[in-house]
Amino acid sequence: MPSKNVRKPADGPRKKKNTPAHNVEEDRSLIIITGLSGSGKLSALKAFEDMGHYAVDNMPIDLVPRFAELIGESTTTTKAALVVDVREGQGLERFPQMLQGIRHILPTTVIYLEASEPVLLRRFSETRRPHPLGRQEMVASAIRAERKLLDPIRNVADVIIDTSNFNVHELRAYIQDKFAGAGDGKDLLISSISFGYKNGLPLEADLVFDVRFLPNPHFIPEFRPLTGKHPKLVSYLRKFAQTREFLDRVTGLLLYLLPHYIHEGKSYLTIAFGCTGGQHRSVMIAEEIGKRLAKEGYRVKTAHRDMPR
Repeated sequence: MPSKNVRKPADGPRKKKNTPAHNVEEDRSLIIITGLSGSGKLSALKAFEDMGHYAVDNMPIDLVPRFAELIGESTTTTKAALVVDVREGQGLERFPQMLQGIRHILPTTVIYLEASEPVLLRRFSETRRPHPLGRQEMVASAIRAERKLLDPIRNVADVIIDTSNFNVHELRAYIQDKFAGAGDGKDLLISSISFGYKNGLPLEADLVFDVRFLPNPHFIPEFRPLTGKHPKLVSYLRKFAQTREFLDRVTGLLLYLLPHYIHEGKSYLTIAFGCTGGQHRSVMIAEEIGKRLAKEGYRVKTAHRDMPR
């Protein structure tokens, strides 16, 4: 959850609409979903279908450029999502170069889904489905081989999502929350998220701030069961000068950076704040930064990866 994940599209940043007239060309887009078997690609595809995208699973890679041309020419279908994965076989080697040409045809976002090996092993065990690389190898060996085969595609992905902590419904909700409104002429969707270092870094993070230097409410019995959204805990953390100064300095830095990211064509930016467990300090900071950026007119979504539900 999930880091160099957003890259500049070849056709440059989208422009905001200056008139109420609807420009179909600005709405055209292609989403390519790829990644490891068992990571949730079909669930992600279904989420895009629910958001109005024409959805195609397992499209042969040689047909993708022509498909992009058809979307670009269509008067009825302007948004599409498709899955390309290891079932394509050796054709995957051509994908990075092919992607460059596709992006000259249509604004294209590549989403790469992955998960930890123990999670993938559990998912294959529960579904009892064979790995696409065949029944001859142990599933663990097939997963490792697939990671190696897909590594060149992972390197050109715009967004990398670790689905280890998602169930099917949570993944679809995450996709819809993160990508709803993509391509509507607005420049940047910001995610302000919290996490706990003990559970690892969120792979989707573009900017990471370590807030473990702040006083830890975990060691105060009355605060331990609370989260960083509770007014008492917020008030406690706010009373420290380093908290207030950190918030002001990070806000200033982000307000400087965001216009430059927009100018460079970023569509999504994930800012992650981490503390030890992801329950107190990081939650409070992520919430406050989200509110400050929203007050400045940015589209912001706040999420807490490790906060108790």
